[in-house]
Amino acid sequence: MKLADLDANTLEAIKAVRWDRIIEKHEGPYTWASTLEWQDPEFIMIEGRAVLLPVEKSRHDNITILRTIWSQDGNSLTLFLKDTTYDDAWFMSGYMAVCDRMANHDCYLAILYHEWFIIEPPAVLEA
Repeated sequence: MKLADLDANTLEAIKAVRWDRIIEKHEGPYTWASTLEWQDPEFIMIEGRAVLLPVEKSRHDNITILRTIWSQDGNSLTLFLKDTTYDDAWFMSGYMAVCDRMANHDCYLAILYHEWFIIEPPAVLEA
């Protein structure tokens, strides 16, 4: 799935969605309309599903999905990921995203995108 392949109604629906972030102490919320205007995001395939994250498509090759948590009904996705575009240190490259499925569409949009320190779960926790 590519943004360019979407019909005008779907694209307008995406633009109306707001998403929140805290990155380098800059806080949201933002709209997908401004994200699509000022950045160059694209769907990324995660476990066979199209997910739109507020990151440039040029960064996709630098993204590693560390953990996916799907809601029981499959309509929400929580991601923990590593993006080494600018740095690969544990305290600089971790992000967390919460994505919701668009009604009547087979794609997910980030509604939350935050920095996250990459920490390994301790042995006492089940992954």
